Amino acid sequence: MKHTGSCLCGKISFEIDGDFESFFLCHCEYCRKDTGSAHAANLFSSTARLKWLSGENQVKTFQYKSTRHFKSFCPNCGSALPNIQIDGKHLVVPAGCLETDVPIQAQAHVFLKSKANWDTNLENLPKFDQFPKKDCN
Repeated sequence: MKHTGSCLCGKISFEIDGDFESFFLCHCEYCRKDTGSAHAANLFSSTARLKWLSGENQVKTFQYKSTRHFKSFCPNCGSALPNIQIDGKHLVVPAGCLETDVPIQAQAHVFLKSKANWDTNLENLPKFDQFPKKDCN
C-alpha cells in the first residue's frame, strides 16, 4: 500500500510504500513535550520504505540525550515527520503527517503512567465541527 504525506508548509513531502504493523498513542513525557499534546500518534513498520519526494535535505532530526526518543521535523513549520529508528530497521510515522487515510486503528495507549493530569474524561467533552462561537462552560 502507498501512502503520501507532508509537513504543514508543504516544503517537505514523502511517500511510504508498504504496510504499517502497529499504531500506538504514546503518553510518555517526551512525546507529550515534542507534540505539545496529550500524546503522540505513531505508526510503526519494519518493512515499509520511506521515499522523500521533496525537501529531504531540510529534514532535521533530534534525539533526546541518552534515550531512544527521536523526532524528525520540518525546520520551517515544525511539523513532525517520519524517521527511521533502531539501527535503521523500524520506520516511525506520525499519523497526522499523512495525507492518505490511516489504514489501521490505534491499538493501544502506551506509557499511561506518564500521561498528563488533564488527560482524563475527554470523551465526555462537548464536540464541535469547528471552533465554538461561544464559551463552552
